[in-house]
Amino acid sequence: MNFRGFGAAAAAGVVTLALATSPASAVTEIQWWHAMTGPNNDVVNKLANDFNASQSDYKIVPTYKGSYADTLNAGIAAFRAGHAPGIMQVFEVGTATMMAAKGAIKPVFQLMKEQGEKFDPQSYLPAITGYYSTSKGEMLSFPFNASSMVMWVNLDALKQAGIAEPPKTWPDVFADAKKLHATHPTCGFSSSWVTWGFIEQFSAWHNIPIGTKANGLDGFDTKLTFNNPLEIKLLTNLVELQKDKSYDYSGRTNTGEGRFTSGECPLFMTSSGFYPSVKKNAKFNYTAVPMPYFPEDKDAPQNSIIGGASLWVMAGQSPDQYKGIAKFFAFLSDTDRQVYLHEKSGYLPITKAAYEKTKASGFYEKNPILEVPLKELTNKPPTENSRGLRFGGMVQMRDVWAEEIEAALAGKKSPKDALDAAVSRGNQMLRQFERTVAK
Repeated sequence: MNFRGFGAAAAAGVVTLALATSPASAVTEIQWWHAMTGPNNDVVNKLANDFNASQSDYKIVPTYKGSYADTLNAGIAAFRAGHAPGIMQVFEVGTATMMAAKGAIKPVFQLMKEQGEKFDPQSYLPAITGYYSTSKGEMLSFPFNASSMVMWVNLDALKQAGIAEPPKTWPDVFADAKKLHATHPTCGFSSSWVTWGFIEQFSAWHNIPIGTKANGLDGFDTKLTFNNPLEIKLLTNLVELQKDKSYDYSGRTNTGEGRFTSGECPLFMTSSGFYPSVKKNAKFNYTAVPMPYFPEDKDAPQNSIIGGASLWVMAGQSPDQYKGIAKFFAFLSDTDRQVYLHEKSGYLPITKAAYEKTKASGFYEKNPILEVPLKELTNKPPTENSRGLRFGGMVQMRDVWAEEIEAALAGKKSPKDALDAAVSRGNQMLRQFERTVAK
């Protein structure tokens, strides 16, 4: 610490503070910045409190920093200012940004090895391991809240509209949305995370590439290719349904999810992590089913890719803080704790052992909704089109893709022109990202 400019009183205060926090009584604080809201914020606080109560050397201090994008931006700014948190939750599409932030992170595989804590990448579900690992299988971040996209269904609304069962294919969704529009004039079907659902998950579910180089997992010098006939077909149908609000756009993130729990939109595609809010707020019978697919695609359905976020360890922490972070990650890895996290938050059990224990307990027989995203992720062995994605500047690129989709839905561009522009603009951003990383 630089004491220059301190007065005598201030210096005395520092000495007093140092004595008060002698090694015999010191507790090492570790800041954990996150983006969890509502019931899942409660889960984060409980995990931190339980760890803090389990020992007396370290204290995890969770702090909500806004949306996923807000949390990422806050963390980057804090690192540049020299006071980054010890742990930062970053959503999955921020992975390439974190990897490229030279000197900003401490890889989790390295941390756990240095601290002598047990950490086996093979214990995690394969779809999760691959997303957060290097090509050598070295895990860079700690998987925390993994999810997938599902279709939430208002069963009472379907019954009222004379629809016998939830839709399985995209033609079913389009037909049901029109029928539901008769009883729900402002919205038959809607969705959150529009690019995640209609480009990223849609492509993986149909085993078609978003871009070259295995969607960027095999190298940053990738080119986007999602302006394909099947993607154009999806957007064309959504544009047509938007005209009378059989489909009605609900925004780029998840701010519109309340349209499902309020009963306004009977069909709603969003994260499986929406479960606690649905359970708490829906006043109707509901379920969740797998994402729809186009039956003419011979490979569909393939497997979904994960959403959610992982925990990154930031550079510049003290040796004691790194030791505490490693112990906290070991604490989180406990099978029973993973089962709790899964059952309470709606996010996936990230380890194979937690999934098997949950299954063996009969939990899914009473709560089949929570197994839907797991079945999606494990539907088939991942291909290079469905392992995941790793595009630089993905957070900003999602906004560009959404902007073009919005232009099509508003009738300002044809679906093909909008997707062509999304690919072209995205490729320009990828080249810019590469130039930035190369500096």
